[in-house]
Amino acid sequence: MPSRPVPFFRGVAAAAMLALLALGGCQSLQSSDNFLGVITPYRLEVVQGNVITREMAQAVKPGMTRAEVRDVLGSPLLTDVFHANRWDYVFTIRRQGAEPQLRRVVALFENDRLASIDSGGELPAEREFVASIDTFKTARNAPPLELTEAQLKALPPPAAAPSASAPASAPARSYPPLESRP
Repeated sequence: MPSRPVPFFRGVAAAAMLALLALGGCQSLQSSDNFLGVITPYRLEVVQGNVITREMAQAVKPGMTRAEVRDVLGSPLLTDVFHANRWDYVFTIRRQGAEPQLRRVVALFENDRLASIDSGGELPAEREFVASIDTFKTARNAPPLELTEAQLKALPPPAAAPSASAPASAPARSYPPLESRP
């Protein structure tokens, strides 16, 4: 008489097949970090290096000493032992809601004097840089923070301050002296 498979093993085989199908279905889900486009995880802001703006690069002139360059641009992120005449300034920032940014600036020295500075492209001005990392949305109907000249003239004059000629009243209580007299 042929032996029939035990129902237990049939159940295990069915569960294994179901688990394999479920795992295969997981691969077809979205690989992005948001759940149905509504919930996004918090991402830590990562800032590395020195921010070098257009104004800072323009302040550095050929012939400046290493100390003067360090005063303007800050300490370099990378100083190579094998290339002692080269300082690398690398800046990276990753913020949630903003595009990642990467900038490289190379300062080359000859006889401890700045020979050239290369940014590999256009550096942003300070205001442009701040605007590029600002992820806060401004309100459409934000109230003005300053009054115009016409609004200042339309204000009523300030109330007169009370005169200081009113006599000061005596204290309501009489306190004993702190030190006893001999």
